[in-house]
Amino acid sequence: MEKKIINTDKAPAAVGPYVQAIQKGNMLYASGQLGLVPETGVLAEGVQAQTKQSLANIQAVLDEAGFAKEDVVKTTVFLADIRDFAVVNEIYAEYFGDAKPARSCVEVAKLPKDGLVEIEFVAIK
Repeated sequence: MEKKIINTDKAPAAVGPYVQAIQKGNMLYASGQLGLVPETGVLAEGVQAQTKQSLANIQAVLDEAGFAKEDVVKTTVFLADIRDFAVVNEIYAEYFGDAKPARSCVEVAKLPKDGLVEIEFVAIK
């Protein structure tokens, strides 16, 4: 079974030597999505806007691969400040609704481009 690189211009280009996602069979492994606006490559302003943009970028990757948010089985949320947990959690819960995946959430010392939130995921059809 061959792996397929998933790439869409509706999500930000990778900021390093990696791809947006890899599909292998019925599984999709996505790189972390910052709150970068795809058209500008600039971070959205503030943690709420970055969280919404990160989730919009995730949706763009899912759409490109032909997956739905209901197919997401695991996410990892990286926060620059764990005190933003409640704000991020509210937006995250609204996005996933009843399709809640398993999740880890950790505070990190720093995110690329000084981002405030980054979310990665695994999806299975």
